[in-house]
Amino acid sequence: MNEITNYILYKIPTGVIVFDQKMDIVYSNRQARYFLDGRGLPDEISTLSKRIFEAIRASRLNELFPGEVHLTKRFDDSPSNWRFSFLICENPNPLIVIFIMEERISNKLEMNEIRRQYRLTRKETDILRRVLDGLKNTEIAEDVEITEQTVKDHLSNIYMKIGVENRISLMRTLMYSL
Repeated sequence: MNEITNYILYKIPTGVIVFDQKMDIVYSNRQARYFLDGRGLPDEISTLSKRIFEAIRASRLNELFPGEVHLTKRFDDSPSNWRFSFLICENPNPLIVIFIMEERISNKLEMNEIRRQYRLTRKETDILRRVLDGLKNTEIAEDVEITEQTVKDHLSNIYMKIGVENRISLMRTLMYSL
């Protein structure tokens, strides 16, 4: 159980922020704090959250927000879109949970199919996903908890199996499979 808790709090790729009615952050995980430190909370999030809390107070939540609430935003310093998904908890104390997810290239590819097609191991697929998302070898090594040389070894195997020589040709080959 401790391993699962550590994964949720520290490694899950999704940022999680919880607001109370006063718009105070009552919880945020590590990824959300990184996001907030680097970019700050977009104005649209605060505006939308305030409107949701007003709808809850007026007992009109289902009328004004009948379905799922999502917001997509692109930042000037990011090549990706960012998706903010709202989970609204009305009772007993209203809260809004916001999940922050970067729409990455690897999310647009069918990674299991790529793994089967090129006969990649699960570890190679994990490395490949991170390469596609733009991580450097040192970042991959830290993320997967292996040495940088092991990352390089896995990359050599991936290149050989896919029939490419470098990251650029790897990206080009896999992007055409979209």
